[in-house]
Amino acid sequence: MERKTITVTALNKYLKYRFENDDNLKDILLKAEISNFRRHSRGHLYFSLKDEASQVRAVMFLQNAKSLKFEPKDGAKVIIEGYVSVYEATGEYQVYVNQMTEEGIGDLYQAFEKLKIKLAEQGYFDPAHKQALPTFPKVIGVITSPTGAAVRDVINIINRRYPLVKIIVYPALVQGEEAKFSLVKAIEKANSDLLADVLIVGRGGGSIEDLWAFNEEMVAKAIYQSRIPIVSAVGHETDTTIADYVADLRAPTPSGAAEMVVPDQRNLYLGISETKTKMDQLLQRILQVEKRHLNQIMQSYVFTNSSRIIEKPTMQVMHLSERLMQTRPDKLLKQANEKVELLETRMHGIYTEFINSTIQNFISTTEKLEILNPLNLMKKGYAIVRKDGKIHRTIETIKRKDTINVSLSDGTIIATVDDLIKEVL
Repeated sequence: MERKTITVTALNKYLKYRFENDDNLKDILLKAEISNFRRHSRGHLYFSLKDEASQVRAVMFLQNAKSLKFEPKDGAKVIIEGYVSVYEATGEYQVYVNQMTEEGIGDLYQAFEKLKIKLAEQGYFDPAHKQALPTFPKVIGVITSPTGAAVRDVINIINRRYPLVKIIVYPALVQGEEAKFSLVKAIEKANSDLLADVLIVGRGGGSIEDLWAFNEEMVAKAIYQSRIPIVSAVGHETDTTIADYVADLRAPTPSGAAEMVVPDQRNLYLGISETKTKMDQLLQRILQVEKRHLNQIMQSYVFTNSSRIIEKPTMQVMHLSERLMQTRPDKLLKQANEKVELLETRMHGIYTEFINSTIQNFISTTEKLEILNPLNLMKKGYAIVRKDGKIHRTIETIKRKDTINVSLSDGTIIATVDDLIKEVL
């Protein structure tokens, strides 16, 4: 088979491709010693990583170098996270570093991340739990070492910005094995006293070991349960602790916390001055408007014809007096009695007329009934013939041998029909 020639560039590209697609080289955790360290003017870090037998070149770009918690130097024992690739221009492979920690501190970072995840799941970092800081606090509580530079900076800044506030220092250890207990005790003491409107909890900068008390779960719990708003002010701006996540507000430094918890009196003076100017301007406008209004009133009909002001009320009073006289109770009662007497007279006449009319109707009806009374007719010789309980008015409905009842004015005759004689009228 005929072999093909390739360029150096093609070779380096191929090697770079193979490096970057090797799962074992995509994400490495390397323990080594730094040598040949130098920092580029743009902030990139260039150095070698070595052990007893070998070394490899490494680079850490500015974006990742910003997250470093220590200052790298030759001879430092480190643990790096990154990947391996080929630099095409020289054909050299090197380690591209994403994260770098000092040897022995890696375990602390793992513990930090583990606790951070745990507390996040329990809601310790929930913004809904954060308390708002008072705008004009009367008392500031400072929990830190009473002998450190941080407490002096905080006191000086607060007194310069807002001298009206009172400062209470709650002494606490901020470094070492006993620091976590001391911090918790100080936070609980401040909450027990309930004197402070806001608490600053923190210390100056240091290594991760120096700041570790602020990564303890018991300290995080004390901050979370505090009824007083807490500002976390631990280390420098690049330092981040669990306390920063749990606190109601995180300050980059203790000095920054002092600026956050109190207003600046210079801004207050300026604001008051601006408000006073606006109020003076507003007052002048109001006075001008009211002055114009007063002049209009002085020129109005009321003031130019003051004698006629009471004319209308006087007429209203007279009218009301007349209406009042017409509605006097004794007068109304007399009118009501007269009306009742008139109604009684009318009712008596109507009742008498109704009785007389009823009597006449009764007599007339009685006379008509007397005329129609069958007994009166019977007394004149008429009779009523019944057969089978029914009245018969013609012989057409009666036969010979029928039994009939003949009712007269004084009794009834029961007879048998012998013969029927029909009369022609």
